[in-house]
Amino acid sequence: MTNFFITGTDTGVGKTWFTVAFMAALKERGLNVMGMKPIATGAEKIKDRLINEDAKLIMQNCSQKVSYNLINPFVFELPIAPHVAAKHEGVVIELDQITKNYHLLKSMCNVLVVEGVGGWRVPVTNEHSLTDLVSKLNLSVILVVGMRLGCINHAILTAEAINADGINLCGWVSNHLDRVYSNSEETIETLKKRLHCPHIADLRYNSNFDPNKIAKEIAPAFILGI
Repeated sequence: MTNFFITGTDTGVGKTWFTVAFMAALKERGLNVMGMKPIATGAEKIKDRLINEDAKLIMQNCSQKVSYNLINPFVFELPIAPHVAAKHEGVVIELDQITKNYHLLKSMCNVLVVEGVGGWRVPVTNEHSLTDLVSKLNLSVILVVGMRLGCINHAILTAEAINADGINLCGWVSNHLDRVYSNSEETIETLKKRLHCPHIADLRYNSNFDPNKIAKEIAPAFILGI
């Protein structure tokens, strides 16, 4: 089965909400599903361990119980770009370790959903971005587009970059970040014509996160095709 990488037009566009809702939709189909957030920045120290809330949420919604460190091998306290956070803490982000964790999780499930950090081109070391990992693991990408001013440009540029990297962009998601963006329908229609991949979900603004409810907004045909 295909495994997926969830990226976004920027940070804070709802990647985690979609990731967990997508996992819920796959579980409703009867699949054994695991999630992963290889790198997370912005974490709280709990009992002498750094815990990122997004990675914790993904862990809690896996089909099987696994350790936090398996889901999120690299976590940093500062909410900044990962390569900068790693430098501040004297840590080297190792793609080989992420790959090892990935394959272990993959062996436990039917579908593995991997959430990225920031946007598509955010570097994770001085030499690499998560793009290199996505390519190596042959993951299909779903792009989460936060509905706000500027998102058309960001979405088109991100899609062009994914395609230029030779990666399969298998779908995109519109996520309404607030109640006040007035051009959402026109924005969605514009992106449907320009992204050249299926629009698989339109997530309406909701301040209360319910993954099972959001899962119902994902196109059934897309889920059944997995």
